[in-house]
Amino acid sequence: MHINKYFRANASMVYIMTNNEAMNQIIAFSRDKNGMLTFMGSYPTYGRGTGTKEVSTATANDGIDPLTSQGALTLSRDGRFLLAMNAGDNSISSFIITDSGAPVLVDVKPSGGAQPNTVDVFGNLVYVANVGNVANNFASNISGFRIDNNGRLTPIPGSTHSLSTINAQPAQVLFTRDGSKILVSELTSNHLSVFHVNQNGTVTEPIVNDSYGQGPLGAYFLSSGILLVTEADSNALSSYSMSNDGILHVISGSVPNGYKTACWVETTRDERFAYVTNTLSATISTYRIDPNGALSVVRHITSTPSGTSPGLPMDVGVSKDGRHFYTLNGNQGTVSVFSIQDDGSLVRLQVAAWTNFPYLGSQGLAIL
Repeated sequence: MHINKYFRANASMVYIMTNNEAMNQIIAFSRDKNGMLTFMGSYPTYGRGTGTKEVSTATANDGIDPLTSQGALTLSRDGRFLLAMNAGDNSISSFIITDSGAPVLVDVKPSGGAQPNTVDVFGNLVYVANVGNVANNFASNISGFRIDNNGRLTPIPGSTHSLSTINAQPAQVLFTRDGSKILVSELTSNHLSVFHVNQNGTVTEPIVNDSYGQGPLGAYFLSSGILLVTEADSNALSSYSMSNDGILHVISGSVPNGYKTACWVETTRDERFAYVTNTLSATISTYRIDPNGALSVVRHITSTPSGTSPGLPMDVGVSKDGRHFYTLNGNQGTVSVFSIQDDGSLVRLQVAAWTNFPYLGSQGLAIL
């Protein structure tokens, strides 16, 4: 495979993942200059998802948000590679993005644990978080890989590491902006574990921080290093600063937005506003972010138009040019498209579908 043949040029895309039990698939939408989406195709991961089955009994088995994670589908920062979690057969799939935006499968490897549900990549370093399962007593962990120029994955010896407790269900694995540390939000232990990354790609013992609120799920690092964390049980968003030693210090603790299950978070490109999806309330809340990281709630909008079937928003993303916001509706398998105004407000443009029927179980969203 010649890398130049496949390396994408100017494709603008949105990808979601079906998490299908028989064969997991990537659904690709092309994105026009106005942010609108057109279904492009489906691409098998050659791994299995969980379907509507939850990865643990910690969350309701309602067919929505089965992986209970942010980052189940992740693009490398340069947009060359797409990584997908196959929680049904404990594997990770890597794709290379072609010039047209179509993903081409390169590799499928065991995830280093059971039920992988979130992945992040920094340079040639990839880390996956595994929930665990009944057979291994829900031994949750993270495990590392190197990704080469062709997208092939190689496990890093000695990189697999347990979380703060044996069953600390991971919700997101996330590199800091400089790649020196990895944060894992732990939904059931209410911990935020921070791992220092060694030069050989392995990690240290975790520095275990208490989450300010209950049910930490989605996380996002600002360019300043300030950390935002959603709290699904506290229905809130918190912000933290992080010391070099991996200790977190609360800036704004559990700022509620009045809706249920604050789960995913993304910011505007200028980092003045954060968007949080309140899944069970079918709404998206906008928070203002002060320069010091203090948070305040500004407004809310429903994911789908009033008078239509409510879409329950989950995974989120903002286009590279900062003009458009996208969210996956987990009870429909649709993607809601919004334009971002100068004041951070959202204007709904489209609800894009890849199938004529509501699709349950999908998880993961990535934007090129």
